[in-house]
Amino acid sequence: MSPLEVAAVATSFLAIWLTARRNMLCWPLNLVACALYFKLFLDVRLYADMVLQALFGVGILYGWIVWLRSRHDTGEVIVLPLRRVRALAGLAAGVLGGVAIGWFTSRYTDAALPWLDAMLSSFSLVAQYWTARRHRQSWLLWIAVDIIYVGMFVVKGLVLTAGLYAVMIGLAVIGYRAWRTVRD
Repeated sequence: MSPLEVAAVATSFLAIWLTARRNMLCWPLNLVACALYFKLFLDVRLYADMVLQALFGVGILYGWIVWLRSRHDTGEVIVLPLRRVRALAGLAAGVLGGVAIGWFTSRYTDAALPWLDAMLSSFSLVAQYWTARRHRQSWLLWIAVDIIYVGMFVVKGLVLTAGLYAVMIGLAVIGYRAWRTVRD
């Protein structure tokens, strides 16, 4: 457990909690968390997750803009339904992205867990996009991904990060319940 991991965990926890509450401060804190985890994942050779943090940075900027434009007069962020066709397309993109990333990292890098890391990274991008688009189902995908991430981080010796992801499962449940304003 390094000081870098401690800082990344604390920042991520606060950012996810604010996201569940639909608080706009979640976006700048998520950017800081991405930068911290980028460095941490580089250090432990989880390259797909390292690149994921950079892509999350782009997604965070996108989400920030979308959320700024999509609020009630009260300032509350509007939750939108996720249609079945879009959900299936997102899940298919997750699989295809995972296969592509896994193939690349297993052949051209010394990645520690190339296929698992790739699939989790790819589905995390789908979940991030759904969060940015304000779909309640993003929280369900986060729950599934985070459960598997807990095991991967334990295997890699990132116990504090594994603990964060275990807590994030609970935060995702809270987020899903809090975003129930729309029924699909």
